[in-house]
Amino acid sequence: MESLPTMKRALIACDKFKGSLSAIEACTAVQHGLGSLWQGDLCPIADGGEGFVDTMIAAMQGVKVTAPSHDALGREISAEYGIVQREGNTIAVIEMAAASGMWRIDSLERDVMRSSTFGTGELMRHAIEEHRVDQIIVGLGGSATNDGGTGMAAALGVRFLDVKDHLLDPVPESLHRVARVDFSQRIALPSVQVACDVENPLCGERGASAVYGPQKGASPSQVEELDRWLSHLTQVTDAEVHAHIPGAGAAGGLGFGLLTFAGAHLMSGFSMVAEVCDLPQRIAAADLVITGEGSLDAQSLSGKGPIGIARLCRELGVPCVAVAGACSEEITTSGLFHYTISLSSLGLPLSETMARAVELLENEVYQAREQWRLIAGKSTSRIDSGS
Repeated sequence: MESLPTMKRALIACDKFKGSLSAIEACTAVQHGLGSLWQGDLCPIADGGEGFVDTMIAAMQGVKVTAPSHDALGREISAEYGIVQREGNTIAVIEMAAASGMWRIDSLERDVMRSSTFGTGELMRHAIEEHRVDQIIVGLGGSATNDGGTGMAAALGVRFLDVKDHLLDPVPESLHRVARVDFSQRIALPSVQVACDVENPLCGERGASAVYGPQKGASPSQVEELDRWLSHLTQVTDAEVHAHIPGAGAAGGLGFGLLTFAGAHLMSGFSMVAEVCDLPQRIAAADLVITGEGSLDAQSLSGKGPIGIARLCRELGVPCVAVAGACSEEITTSGLFHYTISLSSLGLPLSETMARAVELLENEVYQAREQWRLIAGKSTSRIDSGS
């Protein structure tokens, strides 16, 4: 009698496919594509950007709460964040994108010179005043802002003043006029940790303005101004050292702002998620790890979740494959993945690929699953080239 193939164990740890699938939807599509001969362990991930709160509260059995806030352009909104209990402490988990994210701003409305992180600060203040939290974790990513965190700080009571001690609106176009920063009215803060998905410094050619300003609507001349004004802010606050910390440039410089105005500590968002989700143990128990997100490219190599997964797999000797909406040559030639799937290679219009993402991802995984079984059965002492 012919024996049945041995069931393989797959850890499915995908991030979101931005604008198309949430992390859990992507993981579920992969699981459906694998079929019955794979035992799937679903572990949706995030690296500090959108989806971070969902990942953290799922791992720590938290709840979501809603608070009044303002979007990046100052319009009244309601925004959600998470409350979790851990080791006797009450912790707020906040995505800056919940209030200050690009997703809230129509492409025709983008005005990076007037956009503010004030709403993110409001969520922090709500967590402190309404829930008496012992710690705040802020996930950075997906921002519509480039204000160096001054809006966030203003919501917490920090005041930005000009040479005549007039109060300034904490938006980028006012930064060059800041002569003094007054902390005297800032509310008392608990411990603040920052989950950061990139390693960019605040200023310079790899800084917040140069790398991310254009996608927020900044013209070349505005990019130069923003970079110069953020540099001025570091001098006024005597915080030049913070500007060079990897991640200070995340979310339009909110990383810098949290360091400087909230006494925060920056750490890898992926490392934080890996800890609460017990990723090393779950990877070690798998025959194959499947990770991915909407776009895997050179930028992903600077700290994105799927790259962190691949590096953990390499350390633990477990093969790793990637699924993505689009996958660049830097990724396919990186040696991090045994196999890659890119939906863009199907040659469909982007709008159709995004609309049919679940179907296409399931089908591509179904086509690859037998080859993946072979990969899972081989020695993991080396990385084969991806497809």
